[in-house]
Amino acid sequence: MELTDADDPRVAVYSRLTDAALRRRTDADHGIYLAESSAVVRRALAAGHRPRSFFLSHRYLESMTEVFAAHPGVPVYTGTDAVLESITGFHLHRGALAAMDRPHPLSPDEVLSRARRVAVLENVSDHTNLGAIFRSAAGLGVDAILVSPESADPLYRRSIRVSMGTVFSIPWARVGEADGRGRAAWPAALDQLRAAGFTVAALELSESAVDLDDPSLRDHERLALVLGAEGPGVTAGALAASDVHVRIPMASGVDSLNVAAASAVAFWELRRGA
Repeated sequence: MELTDADDPRVAVYSRLTDAALRRRTDADHGIYLAESSAVVRRALAAGHRPRSFFLSHRYLESMTEVFAAHPGVPVYTGTDAVLESITGFHLHRGALAAMDRPHPLSPDEVLSRARRVAVLENVSDHTNLGAIFRSAAGLGVDAILVSPESADPLYRRSIRVSMGTVFSIPWARVGEADGRGRAAWPAALDQLRAAGFTVAALELSESAVDLDDPSLRDHERLALVLGAEGPGVTAGALAASDVHVRIPMASGVDSLNVAAASAVAFWELRRGA
């Protein structure tokens, strides 16, 4: 279907994509997420996610022919680069976009049932960092990810893109949402990990932190690694709720790494069988 009007109501879901705050509020409310780039769209479909519509410029239509054929009832919206840019707010240079149904959220119990190595993301609000952490987790043997209430949405389009679609392959769940009386359950939710047999380790510079390559850390059959936001790090409450604090030994007067880089180092060092 050819688009000629930037205000076409059929593609309202693709409008104002540069307004991150708006997207965070509306995507989850409408039960959708947006997959950005042809590669990510294909990975979402391969993971069994259902498309609502496709959105791409003329020059990418032929490259997606087999995708459209596999989903004959799904509308395909196309137009000139100028028209599409007027809708989204940016130039589409990664191929297709697709509006996808959000999968049914998993519970913490579901993602922990078979996991041995878990990453816990506390207040990681930067979508780029979150996506990079997911990509490292998927590639370096992390079995599942838990995301605190204040962390970014793993299914926000930038998170998905930076993760290269690995958010579709690694089980994850929100944890620590407020209970029915409005009481926050974070960081008390870390007790759920301990009850499931996990040792909870916080990656943070503290007076009691042990080096990441300490041999004793490899003795834990089930290990959960808490990662904090860039800058503030792991909160005092989460540190108090952790069993051990760990740090990455650094050189040349550098005290820390970006949280995404630090996660990759830690996932490698703490992988099972290391």
